[in-house]
Amino acid sequence: MPKPKEEQLIPALGVKETTETDNVLRWDGDHLYVEHDVYHNGQLVHRKYHRKVTADVARALLGVLAAKL
Repeated sequence: MPKPKEEQLIPALGVKETTETDNVLRWDGDHLYVEHDVYHNGQLVHRKYHRKVTADVARALLGVLAAKL
């Protein structure tokens, strides 16, 4: 499965940050998150970084799941 990439310039660090993710939602018992691998100028700096899903997205997902039950 291809991994979508996001890229942004971080002027304070002087790097281009790229993230890759499989876009799989995960639940650790407290937080809903998506894992990202973070790269600076193409070099991996953080594997499986947890990016929290926003409260609005979590509520929308809950609504979809509740409607299916």
